[in-house]
Amino acid sequence: MNSVRKGLRDGDLEKDTYDRVICASCEQTLKTRNDPEEVFSIRICPVCETEYKDLR
Repeated sequence: MNSVRKGLRDGDLEKDTYDRVICASCEQTLKTRNDPEEVFSIRICPVCETEYKDLR
């Protein structure tokens, strides 16, 4: 599982005009899954279900 920052650098993720993170291949906005016991949240593409770590 890569981080959101690495996904943006590699071109797997993009930001739209409202600064939302979208999947470059599916062009869908990533959904967020939070675990209160973790330092990071998980960002998931709803179509291809690729997961990315996002530090809070």
